[in-house]
Amino acid sequence: MATVDVLGLLPLLTVAATGLVVLLAVAVRRHHGGVAALTWIGLAGALASLAAASSVVPSQITALFILDGYGLFYMALLIGASLAVAALAYGYLEEREDNPEEFYILLLSATLGALVLVMSRHFAALFLGLELLSVSLYALIAYQGTEEGALEAGLKYLILAAASSAFLLFGMALIYAELGTLEFDRMALGLVAQDEARHVFVLTGLALIVVGIGFKLAVAPFHLWTPDVYQGAPAPVTAFVATVSKGSVVALLLRFFFQAGVYPYDSVVVAFGLIAVASMFVGNLLALWQDNVKRLLAYSSIAHLGYLLVALVAGGPRAVEAATFYLVAYMVTTLGAFGVVTVVSEKDHDAEALEAYRGLFWRRPWLAVILTAALLSLAGIPLTAGFVGKFYVLAAGIESSLWLLVILLVINSAISVFYYLRLLVVIYSLLPEEEIRQVAGTAPSFSRMGHLALAMLLVLLVWLGVYPTPLVHTIRLTVGSLW
Repeated sequence: MATVDVLGLLPLLTVAATGLVVLLAVAVRRHHGGVAALTWIGLAGALASLAAASSVVPSQITALFILDGYGLFYMALLIGASLAVAALAYGYLEEREDNPEEFYILLLSATLGALVLVMSRHFAALFLGLELLSVSLYALIAYQGTEEGALEAGLKYLILAAASSAFLLFGMALIYAELGTLEFDRMALGLVAQDEARHVFVLTGLALIVVGIGFKLAVAPFHLWTPDVYQGAPAPVTAFVATVSKGSVVALLLRFFFQAGVYPYDSVVVAFGLIAVASMFVGNLLALWQDNVKRLLAYSSIAHLGYLLVALVAGGPRAVEAATFYLVAYMVTTLGAFGVVTVVSEKDHDAEALEAYRGLFWRRPWLAVILTAALLSLAGIPLTAGFVGKFYVLAAGIESSLWLLVILLVINSAISVFYYLRLLVVIYSLLPEEEIRQVAGTAPSFSRMGHLALAMLLVLLVWLGVYPTPLVHTIRLTVGSLW
């Protein structure tokens, strides 16, 4: 392997090496604080190694991987999100698990799978990354198997993830049978050479791939596993599934959609448009009936992926920029929301019920402010990252004259305000002074790293809503290379 290849793979190698070091450390001596520190250092090192990897951009690393500005940006985003999850998980696991060290090994292997997806330019690399991510998530979701619903959630994700992988494999096989290649770039050449009507195998294969990716993204009508898994999984794992897992699949979808030449296929574009509409309505309407906060955020995530798909359907450079900015805003906001759920959770159960947040502002004002900012961002209120993200998606849709999708997006954003405000009303409800003192005195402790992560997420959430120019400029310089 040449030096260029080593530099290009340095972020992946760093994460993989960190996982091995943590594994050996756990085998020698169990120490939660030491293992968590090794994980934080390893992920921070992987983030720093992106600077060295950028010196060889763009470069193709074997037939499987490609390192470009697009990949660097998404790797930075995913590693940063994984670092936030690791920081939030420390205080959570410190109070709950007798042997929490294996959590970090699984977290690192899942992060490695997500990074492989971002760099994939070949179906073999795609499947390798997807399986590495999925197998790690099976164990992470059911990590606290003694809790009610944890094993059920893990089993549901296992079965549906296996089914989605089967759809993906069959779709890949059909495309290979027609085009004779598994590389995205060479697929584009084969698709241009023939008329769409003659590509029966290709269209069938693309349909199966859309189904497989739809399960991974939890968009309608492939969303049925989402609320149960979100509810049953530990709060930090739910945050990881909602951000890093979905973010890596979105990055892969955008690369495949544009580099493999799929976008000119009208039938594929129409399919994504229908999925976007279904996801927006299903996610928002079902969220209206939820009294469980984790399930509410699960349905909210379905709707937000529908918003993001509107940018994908729009196509063009503006679409890639809009989808990427929206994903960044969504990940920051979702990490903040689930971070508060993680902190508020008690030793014997997660803070799922709506009543667990009643009067939160009077009990723990710092957490209430963060959750308020996150909910306002999810609703798309001005001066938050979510507002700017929706603005860019709407701009991409209007530029492509997708008026129906734009109108439906606005209608669904208005619907979502109701259930976000419902939770806000609960947060700011008045409590008797005696109850405030009693709850404040028994509030669970939390790590400094967790508080630091929440503080940084809050700053990012507001900063991206007030001054998004630096991020927009970075996205145009890096992600624009995909188009």
